[in-house]
Amino acid sequence: GFVVGHAGLYQALAMFAVAYFIIGMTVLSVCAIATNGALDAGGAYYMISRALGPEFGGSIGIMFFLANVCGSALYVLGLVEAVVDSFGIPPGQKAGTGVHVLPQSYWYELLYGTVLLALCLLVCLVGASIYAKATFLIFLIVAGVLGTVLVSFFTTRPIRVPIRLPHLNGSEIENGSFTGFSLDTLQKNLGGDYAVDYTTGQKMSFSSVFAVMFNGCTGIMAGSNMSGDLKHPSYSIPRGTISAVLFTYLVYNLLAFLMCATCNRVLLQKDYGFLHDISIFPPLVTVGIYAATLSAAMSNLIGASRILYALARDDLFGRALALAKKTSASGNPVMAVILSWLVVQLVLFSGKLNTIAGVVTTFFLLVYATVNLACLALEWASAPNFRPTFRYFTWHTCLLGIAGCCVMMFLISPVSASASLGFLLLLLLALHYLSPSSTWGYISQALIFHQVRKYLLMLDVRKDHVKFWRPQMLLMVQNPRGSARLIDFVNDLKKSGLYILGHVELQDLDTLPSDPLQSQQDSWLSLVDKLNVKAFVSLTLAPSVRHGVRQLLFTSGLGGMRPNTLVLGFYDDEAPQDGLARHPAFTSTREEVPLGFPPLRALNSPKLLSAREYVGIVADALKMLRNVLLARQLESLDKAWELRRAASPPPTIHVWPVNLLRPDSARYADTCSLFLLQMACVLNMARAWRRARLRLFLCVEAGTMPHAQEEKLRQLLKDLRIQAQIQLVPWDAITRLHWQTCRGPPRGPAEEEEEEEEEGVVNFPTNTTQVSDEYVCAANKLVLEQSPAPAVRFLYLPRPPADTSLYPLYLHQLELLTRGLGPTVLVHGVSAVTSTQL
Repeated sequence: GFVVGHAGLYQALAMFAVAYFIIGMTVLSVCAIATNGALDAGGAYYMISRALGPEFGGSIGIMFFLANVCGSALYVLGLVEAVVDSFGIPPGQKAGTGVHVLPQSYWYELLYGTVLLALCLLVCLVGASIYAKATFLIFLIVAGVLGTVLVSFFTTRPIRVPIRLPHLNGSEIENGSFTGFSLDTLQKNLGGDYAVDYTTGQKMSFSSVFAVMFNGCTGIMAGSNMSGDLKHPSYSIPRGTISAVLFTYLVYNLLAFLMCATCNRVLLQKDYGFLHDISIFPPLVTVGIYAATLSAAMSNLIGASRILYALARDDLFGRALALAKKTSASGNPVMAVILSWLVVQLVLFSGKLNTIAGVVTTFFLLVYATVNLACLALEWASAPNFRPTFRYFTWHTCLLGIAGCCVMMFLISPVSASASLGFLLLLLLALHYLSPSSTWGYISQALIFHQVRKYLLMLDVRKDHVKFWRPQMLLMVQNPRGSARLIDFVNDLKKSGLYILGHVELQDLDTLPSDPLQSQQDSWLSLVDKLNVKAFVSLTLAPSVRHGVRQLLFTSGLGGMRPNTLVLGFYDDEAPQDGLARHPAFTSTREEVPLGFPPLRALNSPKLLSAREYVGIVADALKMLRNVLLARQLESLDKAWELRRAASPPPTIHVWPVNLLRPDSARYADTCSLFLLQMACVLNMARAWRRARLRLFLCVEAGTMPHAQEEKLRQLLKDLRIQAQIQLVPWDAITRLHWQTCRGPPRGPAEEEEEEEEEGVVNFPTNTTQVSDEYVCAANKLVLEQSPAPAVRFLYLPRPPADTSLYPLYLHQLELLTRGLGPTVLVHGVSAVTSTQL
């Protein structure tokens, strides 16, 4: 009567259609999730938490608990209102007459509500079995009352119904009319006529009426809330829920039509209990109203307790809900029931029916939207194990349910909707950072996999362009204990590109009972998390390190995301230092992660690979057209101290884009030099290194017009948009040492270009035989003398010689060149990486 009296028949039918459209879409989602596996206690919370993960599940669980708590208080207050209407002392009278003996005031109505809530508590404490029997009995009573009411519309003669309304300090009488079936009455009740609600004194509107009406439709979750108490929830929930929705929808529409055709507007708006006056057996209507409202209050109370029990059992909120875990001998969560009862009792103090109705509706709509979201996520993830036996749903129905819930939330109360979403977001963040990890599975991982696979297929390597080149690193790590700072440094070098930590285990799978890498994977992933680097881990078994690196270079990555740059630590005789034990990520608290890795190699113990094999790895990478970086003494780089020190000038990055081991070919614009410049620039672009300054060293000889060379280099830097300071370095004395020991005179430019072309195709230069140790030591001294000392140096890495017997000499010269330089990166690039185009 309340809905039809204010909204009229057309708008009432529209409200029912909208409400049941939202509910219908949600029911399809509930049925799909309920038939996709075994259900436990918690209903919608259990479905959402197992589908969307603990963060969403826990936050929506709290929201659903509050919705059921407020819903229970709403129905209790509604029952109190009905009892007072039937047995309360009329306004303006000090003493009651006949059956009207109950005093009316805030405190008396609170007392009545407390008594009725205590009755609900007793039923719920006994257990689910008595609740089921009580609700079945109530169902029979309500069905009998409904049949009586429907008969009364046809058999009761037209009557005038006196309505006593409060007026100032007294009351006044106004007459409503039951006209019987009348076309005139029906026409007058077709349109809306929103008036003041006589119980609250507030002007009604579409949203406020819809909020009250929608609470009569929220029982769809009553069955799913009892999922832990049902014998076959996957069978019972779909059939029971769909049947209940169809039945109530038909009954509501039928009653709305009958009321509009037989009752005038005054009776509908001024007397919400008019069915008692027109019934052929009035006491039965009163009993039916009480029974239905009491059943709804009990349903919400027991639903709230089951949600609270499920939340407590999942330990998402730790000790805060530990008390709610306690159950009786029969398994009834008595402490959860008592705690839910206490919260409902607190809500009863508000005493305002329509205020609570708006909050309850918003909470229920938010829960329904999330149920639809859970089903939508499962459908979009396309996981093979999502095979619900209920198939009458699609992602379209889920999406429509979400849209309908969100729109109606903001139409009913924008403030309540915004506040609810804000509260939900706070709960999400709190659970994300504070809750323990779960073993339920995360739908986000399935969705990410689905999208990443799709986008990887779209990433076409044939469409690569130098303008969008980025470094994609494969860093080989023998033992993370000695490579913590190198791992962090390469993370700064990757520039949002692919970063893979590679490791080769020297074992033969044929001689092992199982794969030993599976047990190591978790330690490596935990290391990545603790060091806070954005890297993947790739482990392999191989008979030698060189074979293992080849495997990783061939197979690491996927589609268009494959490593284009190999990074190795330097091969020398220095004793490895345990940088992991001193790393801030592990020194703040005692962690078990470092214990998953073996101790470092002792100084005199044999190495896992020879010098020849190490240089062979470099040669293999260059043959595969991979860029190569050799990092020496990066474990001595204290990045935090270098970049945060207050001393002026700021820290520097020294760049030597000339092949110091080949002074007869000192060119600055070849592919390798440009790649070296690019890597130094990329490091400088990283957030942690933006305060550092690039310093580029131009080696010049007397009589070669150094200023012209400087201007040419400055123009190149300008074209490449690289900000760097150029410093001229005379090296006549160094080159003189080279020509004194060189067998022949310097070659011409044509010969140099010819060799460069050959070098890019197949052959390797044999320049390692052309420089002496004395020259290399002098070049090392030249680099070392440039002050102030930089945070890191970038040097040109020449190709290994074609003759493999010269590999040890090649490595010896690299060691002499970088000896004592501190953190140094030797760079050799084989691909064009710079662009001057827009």
